[in-house]
Amino acid sequence: MSAAAATIHIVAAVILDDRGRALVVRKHGASRFIQPGGKPDPGEEPLQALARELHEELGVRLDAASALPLGTFEDWAVNEPGHRVQAQAWRVWIEGEPCARAEIAELAWVPLQPPHGRPLAPLSEHHILPAVAALATAR
Repeated sequence: MSAAAATIHIVAAVILDDRGRALVVRKHGASRFIQPGGKPDPGEEPLQALARELHEELGVRLDAASALPLGTFEDWAVNEPGHRVQAQAWRVWIEGEPCARAEIAELAWVPLQPPHGRPLAPLSEHHILPAVAALATAR
């Protein structure tokens, strides 16, 4: 095993409610909340993967045509110790009411700025949510 940490590549969604809060999810057995999303299957485009993951985990439909790329962010993984996670993050709009399904134990809506009121993964807290907050203030 090399000294370099293995990197997990994922796609992550930022879904905002009408109050400007972001949806975060907590997997069964996990203590920290993360952005909805997951690992693309081989040959799957990022938005295809995001649409599949959002349907599996939340029971919602992604409006892929309106998705805005936020960038690629990296930090330590919270659910896989010793690994880094690199996320292609997208600001997305959905159809349907999100509900916890599959490996998701709990949903929460959190403000983009601290305090978030929930323990967040470093990727969400230090990278993705600040990027969305900056986007929101730029408009």
